[in-house]
Amino acid sequence: MKNLKQYIFTLLFLIAISFVNNAFAAGPPGAPTRGGGGPPCWPPPCVPIDGGISFLLFAGALYGSKKVYDISKKAE
Repeated sequence: MKNLKQYIFTLLFLIAISFVNNAFAAGPPGAPTRGGGGPPCWPPPCVPIDGGISFLLFAGALYGSKKVYDISKKAE
């Protein structure tokens, strides 16, 4: 059980570091694409593609680790 907690903590720590790294690596925003200073994309609610993918990968990792834990407990 202690190894599982250590593994989950390490995984969460690495994920947090990657999010912080991406925030600082982005750089300043560019100039608007429309000449008059309009919104940079159309339609206005610009949603990034990666918005839900990161969450789904994280949820899948948690679900997989729970399944592995359950199988290891059943084997004992």
